[in-house]
Amino acid sequence: MSRPVLLVIAHGSRDPRHAATVHALTERVRAERPGLRVETAFLEFNAPSVPRVLERLAAQGADEVVALPLLLTRAFHAKADIPSVLREARARLPRLHIRQADVLGPSPLLNATLGRRLREAGIRPGDLPRTGLVLASAGSTDPEAIAVIAEIARELRHTGWCAVRPAFASALLPRTEDAVRALRADGAERVAVAPYVIAPGRLPDRIAAGAEAAGADVLADVLGPAPELARLLLDRYDEARVTVGASLSA
Repeated sequence: MSRPVLLVIAHGSRDPRHAATVHALTERVRAERPGLRVETAFLEFNAPSVPRVLERLAAQGADEVVALPLLLTRAFHAKADIPSVLREARARLPRLHIRQADVLGPSPLLNATLGRRLREAGIRPGDLPRTGLVLASAGSTDPEAIAVIAEIARELRHTGWCAVRPAFASALLPRTEDAVRALRADGAERVAVAPYVIAPGRLPDRIAAGAEAAGADVLADVLGPAPELARLLLDRYDEARVTVGASLSA
């Protein structure tokens, strides 16, 4: 039996850097696993759309697809938008078996990607005891997503940082600049900001502006096409593929 196609579903953005970063990540996934067919689709703003890619795959004779949300937490897009799009596609394309994989986070590989970006920005192990870290995410009103960000911040606190505070670019407070100032007030000699977002766009720009406005010492890059993130996509694909195989043989 041929391997299911991996369909990476990104949100999309009017910012061209977003799609370019997503495509760079999927190229890395292809390089990590030669022979695996990897397709990319977007929920909005960018082409191709999810329905269009699924229709093309069905027309080309694909049997199975693992649809992988390029999302860090299980919030609205993972719980509502993507399942709705996939349900409609299953109704139109009954011969195409479509399975939704789990979101990317939380995962040690995401924490490793954060560490990579912070090191690239100049953070060294000896800096951690006197440096506060702002874990800056896009933000969500979903309680599950909020809890995940809080838990990641707690985990990072135990890796040597003098303090870690979550911040949000939308939906919730505090904003990045508020978290930076709070860490300064708590006595952190230096403050680093780590965007917990995959690709550039409006919200990551808001994180960067807040870091600059509050005088953060270090601003890491977005997670982007890091090797750890590519491996995580393949892990989620493999997990979903095992589940697909079990359900088809039941």
